[in-house]
Amino acid sequence: MFFQIDNDDDHSSQPSQSQTHHLLGFIIANIVGTRYYPGYISGREMVGLVREPLNPYDSNAIKVLNTQTIQVGHIERSVAAVLAPLIDSNDIVVEGIVPNSRSKGKIPCQVHIFAAVYAFPTLKELILSSGLQLISDSDAAFTMSDSMAVKETRAEKRGRSVDDIFKLVDETNRNRGLEDLVPSKSVIKTELLKHQKEGLWWLVRRENSDELPLFWEERDGNYVNVLTNYKTNARPEPLRGGIFADDMGLGKTLTLLSLIAFDKEQSIGNTSHEVRDEGSSLSIKKGKRGRVSNEGSGSQKRRKIMSHSLDDVSIGKEVCVADTCSIDMKTKTTLVVCPTSVLSTWISQLEEHTKRGSLKAYLYYGNRTKDADELKMHDLVLTTYAILSSEETSSDSPLKKLEWWRIILDEAHTIKNVNAQQSKAAIKLNAKRRWAVTGTPIQNGSYDLFSIMAFLKFEPFSIKNYWRSLVQRPLNQGMEKGLSRLQVLMATISLRRTKDKGLVGLPSKTIETHYVELSVEERELYDLVKAESKRLMMGYINNGSLVNHYSSVLSMILRLRQICTDLALCPSDLKSVLSSANIEDVSNNPELLKALVEVLQDGEDFDCPICISPPTNIVITCCAHIYCRECILRTLQCSNPCCPLCRHPLSESDLFSAPPESSKTADAELSSSEPRLFSKASALIKLLIDSRDQNPTTKSVVFSQFRKMILLLEEPLKAAGFKTLRLDGNMNATQRAHVIKQFRVSGGEPMVMLASLKASSTGINLTAASRVYFMEPWWNPAVEEQAMDRVHRIGQKEDVKVVRLVAQNSIEERILMLQEKKKKLAREAFGKGSKDVGMGMEDVRFLLSQ
Repeated sequence: MFFQIDNDDDHSSQPSQSQTHHLLGFIIANIVGTRYYPGYISGREMVGLVREPLNPYDSNAIKVLNTQTIQVGHIERSVAAVLAPLIDSNDIVVEGIVPNSRSKGKIPCQVHIFAAVYAFPTLKELILSSGLQLISDSDAAFTMSDSMAVKETRAEKRGRSVDDIFKLVDETNRNRGLEDLVPSKSVIKTELLKHQKEGLWWLVRRENSDELPLFWEERDGNYVNVLTNYKTNARPEPLRGGIFADDMGLGKTLTLLSLIAFDKEQSIGNTSHEVRDEGSSLSIKKGKRGRVSNEGSGSQKRRKIMSHSLDDVSIGKEVCVADTCSIDMKTKTTLVVCPTSVLSTWISQLEEHTKRGSLKAYLYYGNRTKDADELKMHDLVLTTYAILSSEETSSDSPLKKLEWWRIILDEAHTIKNVNAQQSKAAIKLNAKRRWAVTGTPIQNGSYDLFSIMAFLKFEPFSIKNYWRSLVQRPLNQGMEKGLSRLQVLMATISLRRTKDKGLVGLPSKTIETHYVELSVEERELYDLVKAESKRLMMGYINNGSLVNHYSSVLSMILRLRQICTDLALCPSDLKSVLSSANIEDVSNNPELLKALVEVLQDGEDFDCPICISPPTNIVITCCAHIYCRECILRTLQCSNPCCPLCRHPLSESDLFSAPPESSKTADAELSSSEPRLFSKASALIKLLIDSRDQNPTTKSVVFSQFRKMILLLEEPLKAAGFKTLRLDGNMNATQRAHVIKQFRVSGGEPMVMLASLKASSTGINLTAASRVYFMEPWWNPAVEEQAMDRVHRIGQKEDVKVVRLVAQNSIEERILMLQEKKKKLAREAFGKGSKDVGMGMEDVRFLLSQ
């Protein structure tokens, strides 16, 4: 196995600098102390090399692990003394392979050294001067097998597209001859479309396969991994699960409910695909915290339950139910984890597609049970990533006590940061079957797939350093083997069909850009802020402090974008505020820090660097970096607390937040204020009126990244005769479900849904609308695509029109160009670069370059 040499407490969520490192050469080192460790090595096996700085006998120690992460020994002390300082300073990355099988005492190991090309001369001199022999590609001894995945390719690098990755998946789907499987009619009342029946067949087949995992072969009674050459006489367990990657809007949830229904039949011994309706009225249930169920056989108990009705979800009912819910240790319980915004979708899908009482479901949310046996009583347990994250360190969480029959991660790209709390919690869950469900498994690059491999427990790709060595680095360096491995991998464990294949015959979707000219007042303020922003940025660049002042520059960019959307988003004294935002160190001005938080919390443009999610309860450090309060406080509990981004020493007193303000009070003030229409709001209302004139029954969704903008639009729209609804991140799951239901079932009266982009872009069904308006462009085009697919999906009967409102001659036009740039990066140079978490420094320069 190839390991980057990392400290045992490595917390990096990204591919390391080794992404841009090239092979310097290799040295031969002995693995010593093998007699003291149980690990075994086969011939030509990859091994893990892991720094062990806390070793009590040698602070330079590098331990050696085999494929099963069992220690074999250590790299000999004289070699470790040379390599360890270079590893600790991130100057090199090392990987190992043992050319011969295990011998007594010492085992020779090729240690391959990677570094940045510009550092080659210095590193060569240092290594050679230490007495070690470095074998490089100029030496005759430089011969390595393909299994090492370290040989450099000299061919010109070429871009890789997401379509390239899934090309073999499509071909495999065509060649494998997907069959139809019809779910139980006693559970599922909706007729599945052909592609859903085929999807169900594929899911069931994957779960019941006894085939060897990918890249394993049987040889002479043993089993060998052809990538790592690891040999064992124990048959590897099959991978029961995979990635369900159908495009957004193709009805994945119904297919998954059908999978659960199929299991229910099998669990009661009925193989005819027809099961009897038990007649229970129980559907969605929420238990009381810590409650233990003690129902006896044949008795009837009164308990608080929730039915299919979305109205019932919010209030609950007291009803009598028969003893069909007594604990059955044979129950095959499926755990579904999804974003909070998607809970209402699962509930509504249960209501729409399953017969009442046919599936017993528990909503593990809010006031919930601590009894694992109570969860076993149900076919389906629904919870959220937030709940999972909150219980990650809890030893008494019932979610962690059970070995689930199946775990489904809905919107599985949520765990793309493998070191986020929610990702760690998901990976630690125990289950017999694991499914990652997402229409966008790759958003920023191939590394997005690693956390999914970790969740699926698909070795060796579930081990970070394996992924880097066998997939990530070959892809980045344009090596054919990297792409082919990833293609074979995805073709084997994933199913992906797209809407452009004509599977469901969706109505057309057109996208147009509507340019808005700023008023004289808006243009004057915009030009002033832009000039000051450029002055700030150039000053930071000239004195080399742009990284340290990133938050300040970001706040200025946000102000530019707010001016483009609506002047009411900006403070009335913005001109005077500008004078204080100079190049002075922001850490010397606590009031400026607090003001900066107020600016940033208005928008949803950035993520907390720790949890990689939009920050909650935003704080800014004295070094001007932004975090969730809970995330940074947890980080500060360690010894020598410092800022995770710049390593500046930190304490709780160095955290600043905006003055507390009641959201209800703020909402009331905005609603009661006399509306003043600026350019974009006026343009939006005109577009909506034109649409209403063409068809009075047309419904529309208006997306904005600024919650305040959603509030500001309510009164002008009502004055124009539009009935409005609001959907934003401040709503709990019950409130969201109620709003979505209102939007879906209301009559023909014109209705406009005002929706927060990030809070509403995934997992919800807004097919009642056929018009979509974006008040401002978003950095990441994938987020906009997800938002569009809330409307353009199965169930849509009308042609969909999407309109982007863009201010002319403004930063928003640069954002559109940035979108195209990011789309190109998704098509080309697949997997290169770091993860996109908002904007990078190059993006900042690009946006303010004109």
